[in-house]
Amino acid sequence: MSKGRVEGKVAFVTGAARGQGRSHAVRLAEEGADIIAVDLCQDIASNSYALSRTEDLQETTRLVEKVDRRIVAIEADVREFAQLNDAVCAGIAELGHLDIVVANAGIAPMGATDQLQGWIDVVGVNLIGVLNTVHAALPHLPEGSSIIATGSAAAYMPNDIVDQPGKDPGGNGYIVAKQGLSAYMHELARNLSPRLIRANVVHPTNCDTNMLQSDAMYRAFRPDLENPTREDAIPAFPAQQAMPVPWVDPVDISNAVVYLASDESRYVTGMQMRIDAGSYLKNHSFHF
Repeated sequence: MSKGRVEGKVAFVTGAARGQGRSHAVRLAEEGADIIAVDLCQDIASNSYALSRTEDLQETTRLVEKVDRRIVAIEADVREFAQLNDAVCAGIAELGHLDIVVANAGIAPMGATDQLQGWIDVVGVNLIGVLNTVHAALPHLPEGSSIIATGSAAAYMPNDIVDQPGKDPGGNGYIVAKQGLSAYMHELARNLSPRLIRANVVHPTNCDTNMLQSDAMYRAFRPDLENPTREDAIPAFPAQQAMPVPWVDPVDISNAVVYLASDESRYVTGMQMRIDAGSYLKNHSFHF
């Protein structure tokens, strides 16, 4: 059996119970990594679609163990640094060390009933959660480690024309959080370079997860309909990409994560890597 691309490494993955996070955990395990998996496993009130459950995290555990890798799975809130710090320490106590960080947990409280709380929650999870994840892991990372954060194609979309300011703080907060984490990771990469620790961002476009397949997202893509369904939204989803596809799959992002986690990318840092089927191309001309 050939050696995996991240053989012998340990990866800390947030939002690991389902969607992109589960896909990242499983792909890294398939390539030889042991996993510290964290997820909230309960709903956040301002987020309109259901979040993961304990059973989802258990399924991630089963899938990682199925490929003969070890996993420490812990329910924790990325908004709480102490919980993440405890999770990292528990994982290292069992698995021995830490080499890879995948700050993936995210929500999209678009159209939140409590709009201010939607803003607070999305910034808390999608931005502060990334900072907490990285800061909990940093003291334990040796030379050659890799930090990867999940951004979004939304971070590159024009947001300077707002016809109704304050209409959807949760949706706007999503963009702000993804832009903020991108700037943070750029500067993190600059500051960690002397220690030979890399920091990069992956930016998915529409990705086939529960976040995309939700009533709030269907309404965002089909505002002309009062109660659009998945079938109504599918013809509209390709409008976000230059390629004629409605979405990418979680494994498409995971393959980029594996590359950035592996020694194949040992001199790649500060990268804003778009896995977006050309979403960026629809909004931006070439520039240095």
